[in-house]
Amino acid sequence: MISQIGEIAEVIPYVSQDTKCEQVNQVFKDNPHLQGVVVIHNDYPVALVMRAQFYQQMGTLYGYNIYMGRPIGLIMKQEPLVVDYGESIAEVSKLAMDRPEEELYDYVVVAKNSQFYGVVSIRKLLLSFAEIQTKIATFLNPLTGLPGNLSIKEKLKQILEWEHFCVLYIDLDNFKAYNDTYGFTAGDKLIQATATILKGFIYQPDSFVGHIGGDDFIAILNHHDYRQLSQSIIEQFDDMIGSFYSDSHLRQHYVLAENRAGRIEEIPLVGISIAIVTNEWRRYDLITKTKL
Repeated sequence: MISQIGEIAEVIPYVSQDTKCEQVNQVFKDNPHLQGVVVIHNDYPVALVMRAQFYQQMGTLYGYNIYMGRPIGLIMKQEPLVVDYGESIAEVSKLAMDRPEEELYDYVVVAKNSQFYGVVSIRKLLLSFAEIQTKIATFLNPLTGLPGNLSIKEKLKQILEWEHFCVLYIDLDNFKAYNDTYGFTAGDKLIQATATILKGFIYQPDSFVGHIGGDDFIAILNHHDYRQLSQSIIEQFDDMIGSFYSDSHLRQHYVLAENRAGRIEEIPLVGISIAIVTNEWRRYDLITKTKL
């Protein structure tokens, strides 16, 4: 997926600050769709001349006679937004939108290795940003914002190459009874609170927390120290879950709800379970099915 600003940059004409305005005028005439030219010094972009700004200056009462035979340096817009090739499109979009209103539609100038590389129009920048957001959304669970099943599948393939890993499958026990008793909105809040707990404990480099769906989560660790971590997650969940129940349900330690057979019974309060798969004692390989 395209993410760096340099990947969407296009090459446009550039000039030096000594270039005559009449030459810049010719560049614009020869390139009717060109919205601006970059001014460089020692191969680095130092200024920008947008078409609208150029002809606005030339269109003043004496502008044409004063400037057309003189260097572009007299009217160029100094200190344009210059970003490095490797900057993220998301970050550059924010920088571009933070500019003064009169500069909002100016090119974003891209440099690579301290040299002029190209420009990105605001239209292309915003379209690319929207595309990135759409693609990201397909990889995230909309309720928790955690990576969803596509990302989980890719991560599980990667860890088979790791020297150490643990996969934690995390499930909320008796969640259906809670949902039936308190409603889907309360159930969603409980799932979000669980996601917050998991993110609070699993944040190390290369670690991963994903949301499979419903009340099922997955966590991946790049080490074998899962025992204390799992115990800490369980303890914090147990401390938190009381705030999701009424006093009467807390006192009796159950709710009356339908079981999966459709019969009303006393169902315990929601708990959390963690199943663990680790390569601490055995090795795992990826098995693929071939359709004949």
